[in-house]
Amino acid sequence: MTPLPQIARGDTITLHYALRLADDRLVDSSFDAEPMTFVLGDGRFEPRLEEALIGLPLGEHTRILLTPEFAFGTPDPLMIHELPRSEVPHHLSLQCDDVVEFDLPNGDAIAGTVRAINEETLTVDFNHPMAGMNIQFIVHILAINGQEVAL
Repeated sequence: MTPLPQIARGDTITLHYALRLADDRLVDSSFDAEPMTFVLGDGRFEPRLEEALIGLPLGEHTRILLTPEFAFGTPDPLMIHELPRSEVPHHLSLQCDDVVEFDLPNGDAIAGTVRAINEETLTVDFNHPMAGMNIQFIVHILAINGQEVAL
């Protein structure tokens, strides 16, 4: 019997995935949609989640429990900024916990979570929204480099 291929960096992978918090709340899932196909290491998937995929065999359906340092990192206080309200477009009616996209000087965009609002400033947390959380990473590996799971 031929051994099943295992995921390595640079492989093209097709999978279904779900992210759940420690209390089992669903954050994101592809199980009710099209599976995701990407090259491991191309930047389309969170790098720490990619690391958890390395070595998984074709057809694997598993739940991987990840602590913050192996998921979305621990919150960095240096990623929390107070911005002058004048830098926020006036047409936005913001509330705490809103996620807002900001344009960087180089043309890129970055998302931040509004943590506090007053008349002069807006406190925005640019940490990943799931930073500091334990995550359940559920995956079903459907294909590796074009070799598909037999149904």
